[in-house]
Formats: sequence, structure tokens, C-alpha cells
Amino acid sequence: MIFLFASLIAIAIITTVVVVLKRIKKDISIVELILAIGYVFSFLLLFFGLTMHDNEYYTAIDPVDVECYIPFGDKHILSLLFYFIAFNISVVLIWLKGNKLPPLAQVLSFSFLIIGTIISLFVLLQVSEHNTESIDMYDKTDHILFFIMAPVVSLFVSVSLIIQTVTNTMIVANQKTYSNQYLNKLNQFFAQKSNLPLWGIIMIIPLLLVITIILILFGQDSNSLIKVFTQTTTWRFSQQMHPPILDHKGHYLCTVAASGNPAIVKPLRLGKRNGNTIIVNRQLQIANAFEEMIQDFSPKLHRFIRRNYDHYGYNLSLKINTNLRSNFTYLIMKPLEWMFLFCLYLFCEKPEERIGRQYKI
Repeated sequence: MIFLFASLIAIAIITTVVVVLKRIKKDISIVELILAIGYVFSFLLLFFGLTMHDNEYYTAIDPVDVECYIPFGDKHILSLLFYFIAFNISVVLIWLKGNKLPPLAQVLSFSFLIIGTIISLFVLLQVSEHNTESIDMYDKTDHILFFIMAPVVSLFVSVSLIIQTVTNTMIVANQKTYSNQYLNKLNQFFAQKSNLPLWGIIMIIPLLLVITIILILFGQDSNSLIKVFTQTTTWRFSQQMHPPILDHKGHYLCTVAASGNPAIVKPLRLGKRNGNTIIVNRQLQIANAFEEMIQDFSPKLHRFIRRNYDHYGYNLSLKINTNLRSNFTYLIMKPLEWMFLFCLYLFCEKPEERIGRQYKI
């Protein structure tokens, strides 16, 4: 059902893109249509990925709830958004009009195209490396699926347009005039030059200065284009560290010890876990002692086991909300408890000492 719904949405988006583009450019080629559709879907993937990677570096997250950190600093994202919009407007103008644009408009569009290309390269570098070791069990590569495609397609489109513009050296002087005499003189000056792309490159620095001043008036910093990448955590250019991850409901056998029939689950005493008081039984102690032993032997294996245990055990623990279910879980865990105990006695010098110190107050 979900696949059918997603397919219908995809068909609707493709149809809309095709209809709109054919109205804008009647002689559009199949290659251009395919590239445009891929371009739109790449940004849909990007925006969808940002819904899961939407936490700032200073926010404590719970990875079990599929939370992660955003690759762009929120306080500086306005700068990135401005250049994103300017870049896409320039792409459309150059794609539709090319050298038929007025010289001044062509120079500005080419400047924004180059700036956008450079930013796209840094976005690609930023999202291509996601170090999640500090987020415990969160060890996914979904950033490749969601984030990589957009900057790659943007780079392909922009580089193609740059090559197309640069190689077309036969510039026809445009007869368009502006009512403003200063703009008209500037337009005529550019129209007399045979290499407008060169002027587009020359215009980059003054254009950046003017835009930076304007963005500062809207609360941005002079170096927001740098901070938008560095004021993050877990990504390639990140320079911040996130807080410790949230406790995801502790050990899920705690639910059994607390909710089960005392005659069956046999609670022993109160204990402490991450500063919280919990009810401890022997099954819980043995399971945690076994986990501790695995961590001592192989931290990598422990991370793998813990990650999967947390991911599936958390959802299971939400269903262990009655006395009967807690009793049932305790009983079906008995064979595992005996296996854990066997391993502890096989590999630990003092197994009961290790078991007894679990969750000590």
C-alpha cells in the first residue's frame, strides 16, 4: 500500500515537471527532461532526509527514535538558502536564454552559477562523511541516499552550463536598453566585450561583498557561509560536539522486573541505572553482566549487539505494559538467561562477583 502510494506521488511529480517544462521550453529534449526530473527528485530526497536529520549540535537526541544531526547550522542557513535560490534562478535563466540574455543579466547569472557550483562542492564534501560513532547505536548510511544526489546533480548541471557558456564565444551584442542611464551604460559596456564569462568571474568578489552586507542586515555573520558547515556535529567540516545521547528507557528487562508478578520475576532489590532507580532481579543482573563481558572482549561486537537490541527491544518494551506480558517475557527469556549464565561461568574468573555488582546503589 505504501509502495503504491509512493508510486502515485512519483508519477504525479513527474507529470507535473514534464508539463511545466514543456510549457516553458517547447523544444526541450528527452535528455533535458530526464535531467530536470532527476534534479527535482534529488532535492525532494534532500528535504526528506532533513526531516530525520533535523537536530542542532547542542540538542541531546535519542538515536533509537531515528534522530540525528543536521548537516547545516540553523543560525546561518539563511545565507545558504539565499545562494541556493540565486543559483537555481541563474540555472533556469542560462538554460532558457543562454547568450540571448542581456549582458548584465548574463554576467550576474554566470557569477551566481559559479558561486553555486563552489557551494555545491562543499555541500557534497560535507554530507559525504557522517561520523556517528559518538551516537552509539546510530550507524546508518542513509545520508548517502538522501543527501549525496542533490549536490552531485547540481554540480553536473552547473558545470554543463558553464562549459556551454564559456565555449560559446560568439557573443551577439544585445540591443536591449535600460531606462536608467547608469544601468544602460553598464549594459553597453558588457555588450562590447567578447568574453562575458570572464566578467562573470571578475564580478564574483564584489557580488559576494554586496550580498554579505545585505545578509548581515538580516542577522547573518560575515562568515556565515563557513559557519553553516562548521557549526554542526558528526559531519565532515563539523567543529562542535553534541551533548550525551538521551537514555532510551534503560535496559528493557527492567520493564519485566518492575511490572511482572513478584512470585514469578523474583525482584531482589532496588538499583541505579543512569541516575534512575530501578527494580533489579537476577535475570536482569545476568543479562547485564553478560553484556559487560561482551564489551570487555570485543567493543565492536558489543556495539553491534547493543545497537540491534536497542532498536528492536525499545519497540518491544512499549508492548510489555501488563503483568501478564511481563511474566510471559520473563519465562521466554529463561533459556537465554541460562545461556548467559553458562558463558559467564565459562569465561569469567569470578562470575557471581560480576553478576552481583550490576546496578549497585
